[in-house]
Amino acid sequence: MSYLNINAIKDRTFDAIVIGSGISGGWAAKELTGKGLRTLVLERGRDVKHVTDYPTTMMNPWEFEHLGQLPKAIKDANPIVSRCYAFNEDAAHFFVKDAEHPYVQEKPFDWIRGYQVGGKSLMWARGTQRWSEHDFDGPARDGFAVDWPIRYADIAPWYSYVEKFAGISGNKDGLASLPDGEFLPPHEMSCVEKHFSEQTAKHYNNTRPVIIGRCAHLTKPQPIHLQQGRGQCQNRSLCQRGCPYGGYFSSNSSTLPWAARTGKMTLKPDSVVHSIIFDEKKNKATGVRVIDAHTKEMTEYYAKIIFVNAATLNSNLILLNSKSNRFQNGLGNDNGLLGKYMAFHNFRTTITAEYEGFLNTTTEGIRPNSSYIPRFRNIFKQETDFLRGYAAGFGSSRITSNDTSGIGESLKASLNEQQYGNWRVGSHMMGETIPKESNFVALDSNLVDPWGIPQLKISVAYDDNDEKMIVDFHNEMSEMLTKAGFINIQTHDKPNKAPGLDIHEMGGVRMGKDPKTSLLNKWNQLHTCKNVFVTDGACMTSTSTQNPSLTFMAITARAADYAVKELRKGNL
Repeated sequence: MSYLNINAIKDRTFDAIVIGSGISGGWAAKELTGKGLRTLVLERGRDVKHVTDYPTTMMNPWEFEHLGQLPKAIKDANPIVSRCYAFNEDAAHFFVKDAEHPYVQEKPFDWIRGYQVGGKSLMWARGTQRWSEHDFDGPARDGFAVDWPIRYADIAPWYSYVEKFAGISGNKDGLASLPDGEFLPPHEMSCVEKHFSEQTAKHYNNTRPVIIGRCAHLTKPQPIHLQQGRGQCQNRSLCQRGCPYGGYFSSNSSTLPWAARTGKMTLKPDSVVHSIIFDEKKNKATGVRVIDAHTKEMTEYYAKIIFVNAATLNSNLILLNSKSNRFQNGLGNDNGLLGKYMAFHNFRTTITAEYEGFLNTTTEGIRPNSSYIPRFRNIFKQETDFLRGYAAGFGSSRITSNDTSGIGESLKASLNEQQYGNWRVGSHMMGETIPKESNFVALDSNLVDPWGIPQLKISVAYDDNDEKMIVDFHNEMSEMLTKAGFINIQTHDKPNKAPGLDIHEMGGVRMGKDPKTSLLNKWNQLHTCKNVFVTDGACMTSTSTQNPSLTFMAITARAADYAVKELRKGNL
C-alpha cells in the first residue's frame, strides 16, 4: 500500500505548475516546457481545442436561431455579463454566466470572465501596445502607487521576443510615449482617419499623434507563425468566435499547442485551484490543492515552482485563500497589502462626430482594428489638475440608410440599395486609474462559491481623478475634432457604468522594491515565498493607458527565463 501511495504522489509531481491557461498562462506553459520542465497546466474551465471547439466560427448570420441576438430570458438571467459587447449568440458559450461563479459587489463591479482552456485570449480585443519609459517611471515621478522595480530597458527585449512569436501588426511611428516594436505590416487608416491625423498634426505641431492601432493579427505571417499552424488574418472581425485560421493570437492557436509539442506539458481542464500549499519546514510552496469542477473531489499536485496566471481577480483570490500558520492572511501577505491597490482602465465615456467630406469614398470589407490616439497629457510634465492621462481608440464609417417608403417589389428593391450619408467617427477613452488602498478585493467571511471556496468581495470605484480626466477628454477631443472640420460633435458619458467592463483589471499583488510596500520583486517572485511567481495582471504596480496584454506576455516570458535559471542553480 505504501508503494502505491508513493507512486500516486509521483504521478502528481511536476517540475512546474501553471495556474491558468489564458494569455499569460499560455506563455508560462510555452516557456517552461520549452526549457525542459515537466509542466502541469491547470484550467478551471472546460477544454477548448483550436478550431475543433469553435462551434459558431463559420456560421452565416441566417444560421443563428436569433440572428446573433440573445433571447431576453438569457439577458435577464445575466445582467452583468450581458453588458459586455461580445456577449452575443455567436460567443456566449465562451463567457461565464452570472450564476456560475458568484461574487460579492461591495461596490458595483462587472466581472467578465472566460473559463475554458485559452481563457479570455479567445475573446480579447487584441490591442497590443508597448509601455514606455514614461509609464514605468510614472509612479516615482508623479508620486502615486510605489516605484516599479523594473524599467523599459528591462522589458524591451522581452517585448521583442513575444511580438515576433505572437505576431503584432503596426507601424513604426517613432513616438517616445509609445515605443515601436517588431511589427507585421499595419492595417490601413480610412481617408477620414487620415484626414483627422493630418489635421491634428498640423494644429498641434505633431504633439497629438493619431496612428493606426497595433494589434495581434497576422497581416503577413512569418515562418514562425506558419510553424505554429497559423494563417493570415482574413479580416472577418468575428474574432470572439475563435479564429479557425489562427489569424489572431490566442493561447489555443499558439502557445499551448507549442508547449504540447515538447511532450512536457500536462493540461488538466475542469481543475478549480483552491489554494497553494506552503511547507513551513522548507519555507516554500510545494504544490496546489485542486477541486474537480464536476465531482468536487480535492487532489493535491506538487512542483518546485508555481506560476499564478489565473487572471487578476482569481489570482488574488487564490493567494488570499492560501492560508497557513506562516501566512494566516494569505500567501506572501506579511504586509497586509494582498488584494489592495486594485486599478483598471476607465472606458466609461465616448465622443462621436460627423464629417461632410469624402462623400465619393467608403470602406470596403472589414478591418479588425481601429486607429489609436496615444496618451498626450502629462507625459513630459504635469499640465492638468489630474494625475496621469488617457489614450483613445478612433474609428470611422459611412452613415447608411435605406428608403423604406415603398411597398412590395419597390420596397424590396430599395432595401437592396443602401444610401450613404456623412462619415461618422467615434472615439472611446481608455483612462489610467490610480491604484488606491481603498480599491481592493478580499474574501467574503460568510459566502462560498459552488466549490466551497470563499466568494471574492470586490470594492472598486471611480474617484475624483477619473471624473476630471473624463471632462478633459471631452474638452480636448471636441477641440481636436472641431479644428479638423468635424460637425455634430457629441459627448457621451455613462456615470452609472460600473468599473469592470474594460476587462483590464490590474493589481492586488503588485511588484515593488520594498517588501513592506509590495508583494513581488522585480522577477515577479513573492518576496516571502521565492518559488511562487505571479505574472498576470495581478502583478501590475500601475496601469498605464495602453492595453495590458502584451506587457503580461513579456513579463511572463522574462520571469519564466529567470525561474528556470534559478531552479537549475538550486536556488528554488
